[in-house]
Amino acid sequence: MTFDLTRRGMVAGLASAVPTLAYAQNRPQPVPGSSILNGRVYGPDAPPNTYPDPDILILDPAANDCFIGHSSIKRVKTGFEWAEGPAWSEQGQYVVFSDVSKDIQYRYIWETGEITEYRRQSFNSNGNTFDFQGRQITAQHFLRRVIRWEHNGSMTVIADNYNGQPLNSPNDIAPHKDGSIWFTDPYYGAQLAEGHPDDGVSFLNPKGLANGNIGNGSAGIVGARKQVRPPCVYRWDPSGRLDVIVEGKPGLVPNGIAFSPDYSKVYFVWGSGIDVADVVGTKIANQRRFTDCDVDGVHCGPDGHRVDVAGNVWSGSTSQLGYMGVTVWNPAGKIIGRIRLPETCANLCFCGPKRDWLWMCASQSVYLVHLGIQGAAPG
Repeated sequence: MTFDLTRRGMVAGLASAVPTLAYAQNRPQPVPGSSILNGRVYGPDAPPNTYPDPDILILDPAANDCFIGHSSIKRVKTGFEWAEGPAWSEQGQYVVFSDVSKDIQYRYIWETGEITEYRRQSFNSNGNTFDFQGRQITAQHFLRRVIRWEHNGSMTVIADNYNGQPLNSPNDIAPHKDGSIWFTDPYYGAQLAEGHPDDGVSFLNPKGLANGNIGNGSAGIVGARKQVRPPCVYRWDPSGRLDVIVEGKPGLVPNGIAFSPDYSKVYFVWGSGIDVADVVGTKIANQRRFTDCDVDGVHCGPDGHRVDVAGNVWSGSTSQLGYMGVTVWNPAGKIIGRIRLPETCANLCFCGPKRDWLWMCASQSVYLVHLGIQGAAPG
């Protein structure tokens, strides 16, 4: 016999146990609180929302283990340009995230709820994570590299080239328990708003009009002036060796990346969906489609994702209103739940002292929601 101990389950159980009393007293049925579909208001002046939150959708009973009935989606702050790449520091007790287009990194201090500028200029940082030693690892679009911030405040370049060829624009990062760092390297940092454009005519500078030397803070452009490599997923070894895990091509470009709780599988955005592959030593095998990210016939375009302790994959959704937000997929690739947001959600992470809160970077705003499950990995 199983029991549903979520507040949803308790309310449902009580209602089914005393239907006669409820009807005898002619009590009106509860009206769901406002949702994004009918003008939900967010922010400090918003009226209290009802429990359960109408924008947290349970699509499969398994999602009852992921969400709690007495939690509501909270918008922490708005006014960003393109919020991305959140990561949780267990040692520092803060969330770090990027505003890629504004060229700033921010921190959300858990104890106070403050958001403060952390690094300006961030060199258009995108993805962030923390390794098993608590060191922050960052993907920098502008300088087209992956770096690590050491505990003494110094900075180490993890990777900026492959066999002498410059990287494109490292995007998302996942540390492995063996000490390696896996990251994706798509094209996007060659956009004028997210890094620096290629010199001359190129894929993201098709007319050759954008000038990457203008407005770069006098920092200069170190290294790559033009993208020359295909988009790839890479594995950096603690020895310093950099290997291609899988090579992309137009239409099949990698983005978000994360490991299963036991590190036997790796999930990465591949084109318009998410693929999964078995981790075999320093390589992968049996790459296959995990999900096309279609829900109700609507494509919920994936960006960044994280995995919880049960192996569910939580993915940011870039889609239309009603499907923007977060999708939750069980280990078999079946949709089990959704979080609806009024903005496209690029990326997310688990955070909080128990790692049981979800931080969502959604375009101009950042959001939090308390969960009934924990994230599986550091960062």
